[in-house]
Amino acid sequence: MSTLVNVVAVIAVMALVVRRQMRARRLDTDRRFWVLPLVLGALALRDPRLIDHEHTAQSAALLGCGLVAVLAMGSVWGWTVRLWRAGDGGLWAKGTRATVAAWAGMIVIRLGLYGVGAALHVHQAGSALLLGLAVLLLVRSLVVNWRARMLEAPEQVAGLR
Repeated sequence: MSTLVNVVAVIAVMALVVRRQMRARRLDTDRRFWVLPLVLGALALRDPRLIDHEHTAQSAALLGCGLVAVLAMGSVWGWTVRLWRAGDGGLWAKGTRATVAAWAGMIVIRLGLYGVGAALHVHQAGSALLLGLAVLLLVRSLVVNWRARMLEAPEQVAGLR
């Protein structure tokens, strides 16, 4: 895919995800949360320009730094989501102001990495952004699902009394 298509895909996915995160919604921990990150990751890894072959070491280092950053930010983002049990026992989730700050922080980090790459004259494919988004969404979902499983179900609490 071209860089423009990758960037448009990333912006569309980010807009959808952020919009969904900022609304209270019932959380389904059994759903296949890994499907979208898997598809995005596969699309990114298919791009032969993921690594700039004229600057292999710098390009790989930038990609690695970007992936480490999204691992950290995905974890932060997963911890900023508010989780609660409703009266019927259903699990609900909603993003907070800290969620928006985590997104803003990730964008600043990404822009910084692109700036470093531009200063080093390293070509940075849009597929690196796509791969980063895939990792970000996967880590965030893993953290939220882990946190959701740690919440005690109402019947478990009632059984302890």
